[in-house]
Amino acid sequence: MRSRSLLWSFDYAIRGIVYTLRTQRNMRLHMIAGVLVFILALLLRVSGLELIALVFAVGFVFVCELMNTAVETVVDLATQTYEPLAGVAKDVAAGAVLISAVTAVSVGYVVFFNRVIPFAQSLLIGAKTGPAGLTVIALALTSIAVLAVKAATMEKGESFLRGGWPSGHTALAFALASAIFYYVQSAKVAVAALFIAALVGHSRVESGAHTIPQTIVGGLMGFLLATAVFQIFWR
Repeated sequence: MRSRSLLWSFDYAIRGIVYTLRTQRNMRLHMIAGVLVFILALLLRVSGLELIALVFAVGFVFVCELMNTAVETVVDLATQTYEPLAGVAKDVAAGAVLISAVTAVSVGYVVFFNRVIPFAQSLLIGAKTGPAGLTVIALALTSIAVLAVKAATMEKGESFLRGGWPSGHTALAFALASAIFYYVQSAKVAVAALFIAALVGHSRVESGAHTIPQTIVGGLMGFLLATAVFQIFWR
């Protein structure tokens, strides 16, 4: 019976983890980030002690997210109306997740910074040789920024490709238009490129995929990121 109880306890624990992964977006993001961290650790051949630090940091985040889900579930079960103390319980649990995430980022910074920076610098130096590389970097940074903002602000019913803050299509269109301008250095070309990018934003509003503020934020994001890349690295 003891052996059977032990196996059942593992089964219950796995059910809890699976439930959290299925229902909590943040847990899925933490899981993806954790996988990427260990892949990077493998590629960069971190030391044994550094790997232990990464394991504890990632595990700390997972445990806090699981406890946060448990607290939220119990509070929702126990209260049917708004209760200030219930809100405090949820806020404290969310605070634990935040602290664990900051801790994990700090550990990752200490472990990876000296290894990643020289590699990134070599890539950026190589990208200076032509506008094509800078354009790719600008579009990649814009895509990452859009996905990060969408992941943080996405509401139920929205997707990464339609709806939400900001408009990814508009951001990429303005990033590309800005890259074209900085390479060609022509006012006429800039006006034409920005006009086409504006049409992309207009189409997103007309289709009902985004609101006007969402397209404006997307356009500004793409323009500013592309401008930063070309101003810093373009010869």
